[in-house]
Amino acid sequence: RLVLDLIKGRRVEEARNTLLFTKKRVAEHVGKLLQSALDSANFLATEKGLDVEIDNLYVKSAVANDGPRMKRIRPAPQGRAYRYQRRISHIELILAERGKNGQVATVVGEESAPAAPAKARRRAPAAKSAGKKKKAAAK
Repeated sequence: RLVLDLIKGRRVEEARNTLLFTKKRVAEHVGKLLQSALDSANFLATEKGLDVEIDNLYVKSAVANDGPRMKRIRPAPQGRAYRYQRRISHIELILAERGKNGQVATVVGEESAPAAPAKARRRAPAAKSAGKKKKAAAK
């Protein structure tokens, strides 16, 4: 998140140069992601025929969310094993185009995640009748 905060709101060229000279290890991965998003925007501009100027693109949003955790085992003394969790992150990068009059149009990525479907409520289990037990005990 520290590296992503450095590039939020910057033009793509500025963000690329910032990532090049950042000494954090994740900066290389974010740089590859930025290049991939730029290539996707270029594809939309050429192949799909959308009116997108690559020079006007900037980083609209950059978010790192938690991903699934992978459970791993590390050997321990006396034949035991210690469990640990490898943490993974999902990085979401949204590029948008700034127009000459200040208008913003989103080019790559989705701004909102789909809403989760509503869960059906379960009914409380019905109370058991005590009448059957009394009849069985009386016999």
